[in-house]
Amino acid sequence: MAEQRLASVDAAIESRLPTFSSLLFEGKTNKGLTFADIAKELGRSEVACAALFYGQTTASSEDVDKLSEVLGVPREALAAQMLGFPNRGASVQMPPTEPLIYRLYEVVQNYGYAYKAVLNEKFGDGIMSGVCFKTDVEKEVDETGAAWAVITMKGKWLPFTRF
Repeated sequence: MAEQRLASVDAAIESRLPTFSSLLFEGKTNKGLTFADIAKELGRSEVACAALFYGQTTASSEDVDKLSEVLGVPREALAAQMLGFPNRGASVQMPPTEPLIYRLYEVVQNYGYAYKAVLNEKFGDGIMSGVCFKTDVEKEVDETGAAWAVITMKGKWLPFTRF
């Protein structure tokens, strides 16, 4: 079994992240906390917690309070930066070059039309929302001991309207 290591801010993308990201990652590293640890304190999923660190989702005042407390980061510094509107998508160049992110992109390249066809057959003409959306990541180990990543995506179905 691989040793658990903490995710930290990647220097290659740090300049594309909000300034508060460095504060959050520094606090996370100093406290030796995983996103799962912090998510429990926030009452959010691991992915939603990580999205806060990257400025990809809206933070509430409660999120800022808890992050400040859990990570030992000054609340005022976080609140001044985190309580605005996020700039989603700024951290990822397209096509992505980071291998793990590229593989997720590759899944959509390879199976996007298959997903579309099956979703259209089940729901009709429309799209799955990425705004009214939930996602989760689990680790599954099979009988051979191989580890599998299980990513669940759940988005509200939005039918196209006629005009």
